[in-house]
Amino acid sequence: MNVRSQVAMVFHLDKCIGCHTCSVACKNIWTDRKGAEYMWWNNVETKPGTGYPTRWEDQEDYQGGWEVVGGKLRLKSTSKSKIVFNIFHNPHMPSMDDYYQPWTYDYETLFNAPEGEDQPVARPISKVTGELVQIESGPNWDDDLGGSQVYADNDPNLEGLSEEQRAQLSSVERLVMFYLPRICNHCLNPSCVASCPSGAMYKRGEDGIVLVDQNRCRAWRSCVSACPYKKVYYNWFAGKAEKCILCYPRLETGQAPACFHSCVGRIRYLGVLLYDADRIEEVALKPDSELAEAHRSLILDPHDPLVAAAARANGIDEAVIESARKSPVYKFVKEWGLALPPHVEYRTFPMLFYVPPLSPVMSTRAGSEAISHGSPSLFHDIDESRIPVQYLANLFGAGEEDGVRYALRKQKAVRWWRRARTVGDVDEATALRMLDEADCTPEQAEAIYQLTTLCSFEERFVIPPMHREEAIAMVQDPREAQASMGFGFSTGTGRSI
Repeated sequence: MNVRSQVAMVFHLDKCIGCHTCSVACKNIWTDRKGAEYMWWNNVETKPGTGYPTRWEDQEDYQGGWEVVGGKLRLKSTSKSKIVFNIFHNPHMPSMDDYYQPWTYDYETLFNAPEGEDQPVARPISKVTGELVQIESGPNWDDDLGGSQVYADNDPNLEGLSEEQRAQLSSVERLVMFYLPRICNHCLNPSCVASCPSGAMYKRGEDGIVLVDQNRCRAWRSCVSACPYKKVYYNWFAGKAEKCILCYPRLETGQAPACFHSCVGRIRYLGVLLYDADRIEEVALKPDSELAEAHRSLILDPHDPLVAAAARANGIDEAVIESARKSPVYKFVKEWGLALPPHVEYRTFPMLFYVPPLSPVMSTRAGSEAISHGSPSLFHDIDESRIPVQYLANLFGAGEEDGVRYALRKQKAVRWWRRARTVGDVDEATALRMLDEADCTPEQAEAIYQLTTLCSFEERFVIPPMHREEAIAMVQDPREAQASMGFGFSTGTGRSI
């Protein structure tokens, strides 16, 4: 058992209000340089929608992540034989149009135009070429209702939904949306690290944060096409790859990352997890239908004396193990089973998990009649929700509904329980029965309620102490010899330094 520590995250989508405060905080700190105009390390997407860059989830086109071929794991986008040719033409690389042409405005014309009959205007100018540009897209171009008929209808997660379910999402009287904040997932098996020919991408040994060594980067851009979440960007001005660094300078001083700290809805949780690195390849080879639960099985119980002993033997500090025992991420992911990874079928094993959102009840309208709700219950059945369970399963369960249904049932049961306790207009016996059916005890329901709604800053962010000596010990481990260096293209967790 090769126990490693990993800083991991949970985003509670039932609480996200789509205010983009996280995006602004990140943008102000990290991407205020030339060439970083379109680099939204943290962005909030409207779902259903195609996201940013456009249709990033369509791996038939982008070829990101891993695939199993002949019983072995391999990168989809590149290989030793492809890498040199891909420098000159990479058909799976997102173009500037998939992001947007960064622009500014010709303010000088606006301010200095001579007096005339017409009002002068500041025309948009490309920050790349300096020429006039016609603005056709931008970040959050399909935000809220901005592109429901153009963008949302092309959401890859609609695959497998019936025409009735698609209409359920897009018809005006039933229209529903939720927000999906995205940052780098700092995966356990990052395809960006494995694809880098120069070894510039690496995964830190002490906390699992994935970074780019700017001195090593040679602008191969293999990492951009290999990342299935498209969270590695190419700076057109600097000629380097850049990505979310999880604000590690803040973490090293005990502070939460900027986007976590600024979150208005308090949807973000951060903590450390312990996992078994020896099982990554074994789990990655499993079929899609088993991946979500297999991914969860990689996470180890920090309260288990055997796990703690193995962690100490691997050089993990006692303070980090104690942080893992208090981790809110462990509770949401492993203990309660509420949080799920995005697109686990990419086999990178993201360390960002989402609590799927509950949605309003479906509504119907016949002719000129008033809109009527499809359920008389205070809290309707999961299958009566406006967001089809299959849609959420495509996003969080590799198409399998069981994990999503489990999370939604438990959330619904906790709502019934708290309603019975505080308002009293629902029967407590019914609430207890619902908790039992959702594999939840009253004590667990209270704990979920406390951490979801009444938690303190210290309970949401359990930041482990950083130990660089752990990374030094790991890089000397012979098991790291197969790390991604040069043209190695290893199938492990990449090199750790």
